Amino acid sequence: MAERLAIARLGHRGDGVADTAAGPVFVARALPGELVEAERAGERATLLRVVEPSADRREAYCPEVGVCGGCATQELAQDAALAWKRALLIEAFARERLDVAALVGPCVDAHGAGRRRATFHARAGADGRVVVGFAAARSHAIVPIAACPLLAPEMAGALPAARAVAAALGKMRKPLDLAVTATAGGLDMDVRGSGPPPEALRLRLVTLAGELDLARLAIHGDVVVERRKPVVVMGRAQVIPPPGGFLQATAAGEAAITALAAEAVGRAKRVADLFSGVGAFALRLAERAEVYAAEADRPAVAALSAAARATPGLKRVTAEARDLFRRPLAGAELKPFDAAVFDPPRAGAEAQARMLAESRVATVVAVSCNVATLARDAAILIRGGYRLERVTPVDQFRHSAHVEAVATFRRS
Repeated sequence: MAERLAIARLGHRGDGVADTAAGPVFVARALPGELVEAERAGERATLLRVVEPSADRREAYCPEVGVCGGCATQELAQDAALAWKRALLIEAFARERLDVAALVGPCVDAHGAGRRRATFHARAGADGRVVVGFAAARSHAIVPIAACPLLAPEMAGALPAARAVAAALGKMRKPLDLAVTATAGGLDMDVRGSGPPPEALRLRLVTLAGELDLARLAIHGDVVVERRKPVVVMGRAQVIPPPGGFLQATAAGEAAITALAAEAVGRAKRVADLFSGVGAFALRLAERAEVYAAEADRPAVAALSAAARATPGLKRVTAEARDLFRRPLAGAELKPFDAAVFDPPRAGAEAQARMLAESRVATVVAVSCNVATLARDAAILIRGGYRLERVTPVDQFRHSAHVEAVATFRRS
């Protein structure tokens, strides 16, 4: 039965929230300040009609909105979306009993030209045909996608390539994840889920990569063919990431967060880049400081080291394959550094933050795509005597509830 609900705010996942006598009700695609008609099922409700729209409502521009699980707030004006993401950051710190509102700057719009990487999912349907797309909202079902407006122009061939490779592997009838990255050399694809293909199929994939003009095609990190170097530029350096290697979602996002980190580090002479990946921070910081980089993924460390060696004019870069969750830098190991930057996975850097909190490193820059774990790690550093100087939210995940953030800490 339809009922009218007054939407009070956006939830942490981007759903409109109505406060009712029975508790909060979450309405996807509803916006704060709106009066809507919706059909309730427990704590969730399906939007039927917007009776009184918000001034921040915009028309969605993707036909899959509400079906594909990729976008949660496509109808929300961008200024309002940036303000909401800034508020998510402040709320996460408040849950750690940290009042940082005065230290949080405006959210930086870092969508730029769009997403330079995406992971498409491929599943065989009941009729045997392979469906390629993204996961549906709150479901493991795959929504077939003809095009995604959030992708950068350089990703134009990504979906056709993913469909062609998935179709070639379809006879193996295994669920596939196809990670595609736009590089200076062209599209780079790494397929997961199929396992090693038979030799005849592998040869077919070599031919197919040529037909699709892929720079590189890999299966589970094993390179099937490399037609051109899949180069990614980082400052002065040119990096060849390992197949499926991590990169920031947008080039503008990487530029924004590395610039914030470099500004915070300032004139530090020796910097530790922890959870360094392929060197987005290390290679830029090495233009003016000696850098030690630590990262658990050995192929990423190899890519960083090769790029550093091949780039003239950089100061010394030392890279080590090291699991910082199990073996964080500690004690005497931290003494040589004027500054440290850490950019961990979503789980955060709790163990490393505890070691930094006991150190005398003058400046710590924490970068995170998870505001909850960032706030937790910030609280550890503050309890250890660091002063939080500023936090900058960065939005490179347009229309989603994800927000990047860069926090600067100084030793008191």
